[in-house]
Amino acid sequence: MDLHAIIHSLSRLGSFMQQFEFPKENWEKSPLNKLFYMRFESAISAANIHNGWFDESQVRKSIFTLSQWMKVEILTTWTSDSIKPDNPHKIALIMAGNIPLVGFHDFICCLVSGHSVLVKLSSNDKQLLPLISEILIHFDASFQDKIEFTELRMKNFDAVIATGSDNTARYFDYYFGKYPNIIRKNRNSVAVLSSNETKKSLSLLAEDIFSYYGLGCRNVSKIYVPKDFNFDLLFEAFSPRKEVMINKKYANNVEYYRALFLMGGNKLLDNGFLLLREEVSLSSPISMLHYEFYESIEHVQENLDQFKSQIQCIVSNLNIQGSLPFGKTQTPFIDDYADGIDTLAFLRNL
Repeated sequence: MDLHAIIHSLSRLGSFMQQFEFPKENWEKSPLNKLFYMRFESAISAANIHNGWFDESQVRKSIFTLSQWMKVEILTTWTSDSIKPDNPHKIALIMAGNIPLVGFHDFICCLVSGHSVLVKLSSNDKQLLPLISEILIHFDASFQDKIEFTELRMKNFDAVIATGSDNTARYFDYYFGKYPNIIRKNRNSVAVLSSNETKKSLSLLAEDIFSYYGLGCRNVSKIYVPKDFNFDLLFEAFSPRKEVMINKKYANNVEYYRALFLMGGNKLLDNGFLLLREEVSLSSPISMLHYEFYESIEHVQENLDQFKSQIQCIVSNLNIQGSLPFGKTQTPFIDDYADGIDTLAFLRNL
């Protein structure tokens, strides 16, 4: 397959996927939709049945966000340095399952690079990607030889891209260290506040915190705040997000960590659906947000530099190196690579 054909198929896939941002009673009965629309809706429902964290709205959010990458002009610019490999490889993809379709970016990176994929899905996220692959094969039968899924021990591959926790990374290093690889570990995202944020800005920060219930590495898990910070304003801006308590798994987390930390004599700020704890660690449990007071922006920047290898995103309205605007962590550009590792360059240089 040439790159032009792959981009054409991916753009068609993007047009199909963007229909699913919201449920529709009256959907366009095109030939493609007649084959796949209701099956895709069923896969969205199945994703929630198999994983209680994957609420329908969260699954639809992920599908629509990914669909926005798959436009001809975006894909063409992104792949402008790509060349068809003389000797295409088979790439083993070991996918995480913390948010819906979290491994999709690695999947399309391999395809546009001219390689084939051997995919091992997380048990938490098994419904959507096989159907997406079936749609691609419907567009172009050449994908049949490019995409393979397995639940068995992976073998007969040339390179590895694996995503997991710090613990699973040690396992991946042991088994796959002899292959060219990208092995991703835990990362967290942070926000640096100034006390001058508007309610709108803080509401956008809530998107960075609560999207996907905080399960993604791009979710803000810690905030840096000045000594005079008014947490009441933060809680007021976050109040529309109390609907997260509808999810039983999230609500159970709130109750569990509230009891655990209060019994341990820890001081918590609590608005009923989010627990705030003063803590230096970047990683916080689901339903909890860590905070740390700072004396100066220079001190914050030094701290961020120290933990650079553990940070995925920084959001702020201050002059913080590499920071994003509020509300943007979970809508990355297609060339926003996880862990800052250029996946296309890795695949191009195999």
